[in-house]
Amino acid sequence: MEKSIVKVVNLSHRYSVQWAIREINFEIQGRGIYGLLGSNGAGKSTLMNIMCGVLKQTEGSVFINGVDTKVDPVSAKKFIGFLPQKPPLHADLTVEEYLRYCAHLRRMPAERVEAAIDRVVEKCGITHFRKRLIRNLSGGYQQRVGIAQAIIHEPVLVVLDEPTNGLDPNQILEIRHLIKEIAEERTVILSTHILSEVQATCDYIRMVEQGHIVFAGTVEEFDNYIAPSTLLVVLMEAPPVEELAALEGVDGVEELGNNRFRVKFTDAREVVDRLVKTSVARDWHLMEIGVEKNSLDSIFAELSKKGK
Repeated sequence: MEKSIVKVVNLSHRYSVQWAIREINFEIQGRGIYGLLGSNGAGKSTLMNIMCGVLKQTEGSVFINGVDTKVDPVSAKKFIGFLPQKPPLHADLTVEEYLRYCAHLRRMPAERVEAAIDRVVEKCGITHFRKRLIRNLSGGYQQRVGIAQAIIHEPVLVVLDEPTNGLDPNQILEIRHLIKEIAEERTVILSTHILSEVQATCDYIRMVEQGHIVFAGTVEEFDNYIAPSTLLVVLMEAPPVEELAALEGVDGVEELGNNRFRVKFTDAREVVDRLVKTSVARDWHLMEIGVEKNSLDSIFAELSKKGK
């Protein structure tokens, strides 16, 4: 049986009297990008900080590559690379000096350090900045340096907290591409509350709400969590809305303009069949028809209710 990269067992943590997370259980066995999704205050940061050894849990256990973080935290941390929301950079060091410092912090053998620096600056696209002071880099390149420090010791697990926060659109695309490259070699956990980030980057989702896991599955399963209940229809010779609404199986019609309609249904196949046949019979000139997917926002809102 394949060893788990991450195994979380009955994990709970309390600040003063309030539980931030409660009895969380999940397991990650393979490579890929796992989105840790949730609204602000849902418990994402607490969960990440415990997994990375920054915070000691009140109850439960976390195993990284089979090592219990409570029993042997130093060995467990060797398998983890962590980029907090605000990269822990030393602005007065050059990129090269900072990465060398990080490599020694991770207790890498001295003979491997220089090769590791060469590898990560190339991987993160910062080779031409390696002699430059970190304070003189743009936000996007500082983020790349932050990712470089997280992977310099070749961890099996990389945890990234809001890695595209504050970046411009071009920088966001570049960081997403870099994260996908990293995930080809190791497991990545990406924490975010931005739904488009999850859709564009992640393979799997764990959603935390009110300290509980309310969803675990693929991005496709997340997209289809709520069964679709509307059709988008384009009719060049559109009838009155009342005539459309009167069709059997149609639960309601919303006029969207430009001959477009949102048609609510109970049984998609039945309504599509009836719309097509009626359009031909009454010369409505049907140009387009398709099931409308629920927005990520509506799915997020529905799942958020489960945590309350």
